[in-house]
Formats: sequence, C-alpha cells, structure tokens
Amino acid sequence: MYMIDQENGVFPAVCPLDCPDTCGLLLHKENGKIVKVAGNPDHPITKGAICNKVRNMTERVYHPERLQYPMRRIGAKGEGQFERISWDEAISEITTKFSSLSDTYGPESILPYSFYGNMGILGVDGMDRRFFNALGASKLEQTICNAAGNTGWKYTMGANRGTLPEDTEHADVILVWGGNIVSTNMHQVVLAEKARKKGAQIVVIDVHRNRTAQWGDWFIPLYPGTDSALALGLMHVLFEQGLTNEAFMQKYTVGHEALRDHVRSYTPERVARITGVPEADIVKLAELYGNAQAAHIHIGNGLQHHDNGGMNVRSVACLPAITGQWLKRGGGAIRTNSYASTNSDALERPELRQNPEPRVVNMNRIGEALLEAEQPIRALMVYCSNPLVVAPDTERVERGFAREDLFTIVHDLFLTDTAKYADIVLPATSSFETTDLYTSYWHQYVHLQEPVIAPLGESKSNVELFSLLGQAMGYDPEIFCETPEQMIEEALEGTGNPYMNGVTLEGLKQHHFVKLDMSSHNSYLDQLPTPSGKIELYSETMAQRGLPPLPTYSALVEGYDGENPAGPADVYPLMFLSPPNHNFLNSTFANSAKHQRLEKMPLLQMHPEDAAHRQVEDGDAVVVWNDRGRIELTAKASESMLPGTVISQGLWWDGNGKKQRANSLTSNRLSDMGNGATFFSATVEVKRQ
Repeated sequence: MYMIDQENGVFPAVCPLDCPDTCGLLLHKENGKIVKVAGNPDHPITKGAICNKVRNMTERVYHPERLQYPMRRIGAKGEGQFERISWDEAISEITTKFSSLSDTYGPESILPYSFYGNMGILGVDGMDRRFFNALGASKLEQTICNAAGNTGWKYTMGANRGTLPEDTEHADVILVWGGNIVSTNMHQVVLAEKARKKGAQIVVIDVHRNRTAQWGDWFIPLYPGTDSALALGLMHVLFEQGLTNEAFMQKYTVGHEALRDHVRSYTPERVARITGVPEADIVKLAELYGNAQAAHIHIGNGLQHHDNGGMNVRSVACLPAITGQWLKRGGGAIRTNSYASTNSDALERPELRQNPEPRVVNMNRIGEALLEAEQPIRALMVYCSNPLVVAPDTERVERGFAREDLFTIVHDLFLTDTAKYADIVLPATSSFETTDLYTSYWHQYVHLQEPVIAPLGESKSNVELFSLLGQAMGYDPEIFCETPEQMIEEALEGTGNPYMNGVTLEGLKQHHFVKLDMSSHNSYLDQLPTPSGKIELYSETMAQRGLPPLPTYSALVEGYDGENPAGPADVYPLMFLSPPNHNFLNSTFANSAKHQRLEKMPLLQMHPEDAAHRQVEDGDAVVVWNDRGRIELTAKASESMLPGTVISQGLWWDGNGKKQRANSLTSNRLSDMGNGATFFSATVEVKRQ
C-alpha cells in the first residue's frame, strides 16, 4: 500500500528547502493528516536532528491561507482581488494567451521566472524546462544565489566540489567565513562540535556577530566586501613566515611563485586598514591557520553577494592550496559540493527548442527587464519564487509587475506579494504531496520523496502543471505525459558522472536515500577540471576575460572600506546588509504566524555610534532609505558589527501597512563574475520616524 493511502503511521520524507543539509525526515500521520515532522535518526548525516523551520512545516502545509483552487484577477494589480475558476479554464486561458503572444510577438515575449523555493529536481529542472523549450520562450539566467561564488571557486578549483562533510570533524582549526551556519547549515555545526571536543578551535569571520559568531571560539568582524583583502593579508604572512607547503604547491598548483610576489603588497598594516581587522589579529590568524594539523574553511554565501563577490570566494579558496590542506583529512574547504549531477538533457529536453540562442534575462534584473520599452516581456510565469520579496531593487520590480499589459501567472502555495499582481493564480502542492528527486549541495546522499498525503484542495505539482500546459499546446505526448517515475529513471541514466554509479530508482524506492559512489574522490586532486588540471592560483582564463588572473582586492562599487571610508559628502554613509534570520528561509515562512512570533519583528541593528549620531534609541521606529526605495523598521542598538554597517536580518513580506522588504534598498548591479547578485553592496541613510 502506498504511503498516501495509509491513514496512520510514520513515513519517510526529505526536507525540500533550499538548504545544504537536505535532512532525512519522518512524517507522523493520524487520520490522513500529518501531525508531526521529525528527523530520521537512521539518516547517516542528519541523524534525526532538524531545524525549527522544518519542524514546524505542518504550519505551512495546513496554513489557513493556503491556496486551494485556481483564481482569476478581478481587481487592480496588487490589490489581491480574485475569483475562483476551474483548472480547465486556467489552462485554456494560459495556452490561448501564450499562443496569441507567440504568433504576434514571438515566443521570446514570454518569460519563466523561477528558482529553488522547492529543491525537487523534477519540479524546477524538469517538465517546466521541457515546456518553455518547446514553446521557445526567453530563458532566465538563474544567478540570484550562488553564481558569483561558484564562478570564483571554479576559476581556482575547476568544479564545485570540496571536503566531504564527515571528514571535517577531524580538523583542528575551522574557519567559518561569511556563513551563519547555526541558522543555515546546522549539521555542519554538529560536525564542528565534534572537532571542538577533540581540541579544534573555531574562528568565525563575518560582518555581523550572528548566532554562529556567538557560538565560535573567536569572532573576527570586518568591513563588508573586504574578504579578499583579508585572505591576501593571510597569504602575505603565510609566505613571509614559511608556513606554506612548497611540495604541495609544486605538484598541485600553478602560479604560486607569481602569487608569492603579488601578495607582498598586502601587508598586515595595509590589510588592517582596509578590513578593520587589527594587524595583530591578522598575524595571529595566519599563524593559527598555517600551523594547524588540518585546517578547514567553510565558505558561506555572505561574502559572494558583493560587487567583488566572485573574487572574495576565489581568494579564500586559494588558502588551502598554499598550505597543502587538501592532503589532510578534514582539511581543505567547502563552498558547495555538487557531486550529484543528474542527466539534465534527459530532464530538460533542450532539443525541443527551435531557437537555440533565445533572449536571456538575468533574474537579478527582472524589474529593469519588465520596464524595457523595446521588445517588452508580455507574459511572465512565476513558480518556486517570490520576486517581489527576493529580487533586488524591488520597488522597480513592483512597477514592472504592475503593468496592465503584462500577463502574469503565479503558481504557489500562498497569495504572496508577487501573486497579488498575477492575472492567474494557481495552487501548488507541497513537497509532501508529490514525487520528486532530491540531491544535496553539501552531503553525498540522493533522496526520493513519494507522496505522503493527497494534494490539498485542487493544488497541482509543477510536473502536473507543465504536463497539462504541454498537452494543451499540442506538444509531443510521449514527452509531456511521462510520469515522475519515468523522469527520475531518465535523470539517473547516462549521467556521465561516476559519483552517480549505483543510484537507481529501485534502490531509492527501497531505501529512500542512497549514498553516492565516492570512490573517485580518492583521486580528486589528480583530475581537477581546470585548464591546467591543477589548482589555479594564477588563472590564464581570467586574464583572457579581462579579470585579474591573481587574487586581487578591489573596493566596492557601492560601499566603503577602512582605506576609503564614508565622508561628509556621502549622501548614504551606512553599509546595509540583509542576511538570513534564524526562522525564515529567504521569504519562505515569512507569512507563518509561528515563525513571525519567533522572529518578533523586522529590526535594524545599528552600532551605538551610528545610532547616537542620528539621535536614534532602542525601539525607535526608523526609516531606512536610498535612491532605490525605503523601508520602515525598528531600531536596535548593537555592537555586533563595525561602525558604519547596519543589519536587517530576514526577508519579510510587507505587512501591517508597513514597507519592510529589505530588497527595496538593494541594487540590481551584477557581481564581478558569474552575473550574480550584489545584495550586500548597498548604502543607505537612517532617520527616526
């Protein structure tokens, strides 16, 4: 009997959230309803421990405001006024409109907008891609999250692969650099705790004394966007004091001699001035790292979300190479571990596209794209994302969504800030109501999720939705009538990836999660997919692309450092950052009353010096603004960051008549590499209301 047909029991599942841990779960059902979400103690990595977000997932699945049926807009855009329609009506309206627009303006007048609000591969990289390929729609460049960091890492290491998580408990020095892992990667914290019990020291480098910084042994605050300068300062000391591994560099790297000469100008004195980190601490950190038996660096998301974000990650990624940490168990670094790649061509069917080089729209610039007068986007389909909260420069995004001539469809569980601007709103299933395949970008296990409960109301999965659309458009039924199981089998066959050897649908159905074949990892350093086959401290590819071939610090386009501080003439003298909070995941859970209570309210953390200068006291209502927009928050004086930096944690939806979407203040500029987001390179001013 299938899990979905059983009224009572405990059933295996996987967390669908965009989180590296990809936890094994157990769902407790009573009378056909999930009453408890617990961790699966048999999972080799997550071992039964889960975060507060997924523990309260039933609040999301059975939320009273969850969408139950398709709706059509009857009021003005943004008002949230809709009437109920049938699925047949919705599919007919969408396909009729898409066909008309394609005939009149070409299929590239239509754009999908999606990301990984649900990490199921079929739902975000499967039937949807087939549909938009067959349609010939414009393509979305999905670079809002990790593009800059991934590109910087690849220039150095060739592929997004690093230390295996289980090995990190054997490190005796752990640097957590730009990642609040207590809130975003809790099982790495568990492994680091095991290392600490064996004597390891944990150093946290960040712009903010967040939960992870409070947990670590030594917190090193620095000015936003100066991470590459600090990494180069550490290299200076490591080379000067002979704390490098010459034999490793000779065998496994290119460019180490050029790097040695290059970092001579990054003296501790100069780097201290740039970063705000005391000179003595730079030397102390370099000595701690260089003398470690096995030093591990966890590279978080924070340092990549800057104008210089790709170079920040590239610079930090060079440290394990010059000290030879990759040969030590537990040493090295993790940026993201993408060992579990599937057969994307089989899932996405790129051969369906008749226009192989369509218009490409960067998702960070969706507001700008929607307001373009030439060849305008005339239809937009949003799923697994909430761009009016998560996209940068959201006031411009909102103006784009408000266009009366823009036909917009939103497929979601809730009437989000984005869905209020839709012409057609479609109810989406939760992950516990569907079949999908999940991989982790941290550990080495692949998961199968099968339905545990029936879809609520008339909700449908992404696979169902795009299958219906494809069939209604008259596309190949063999492709658009495939079951999720058939798609999973195709995704697991012909991957060309040795790590996927032995991962089958049959095995996943039997065990629910399967470990990758990690035997190839033993020769990891001997087969790096860089042009040279080695760790590239000097990158000729970067030189050819007009980028600095060696790690190099460059100041932010919008922002300040200790060498270039804000001055009296600067209109917006405060650096503004909006890192994750503990109980939301991007905009997910921001509409849950329980999660809101846990976070209490959106705050602006200000250094007491900055608050006093503006006559702001704890608890004051403040306005935070720049040329892009303004938001209203509650002030909290804190010495958790260096003066000149203000922090607002979490992506809150607008509510209670207040504008509180942090990305109203962020820029749609693209990062130095990878066309990534620059969320954390923003300047603002603050005043009392």
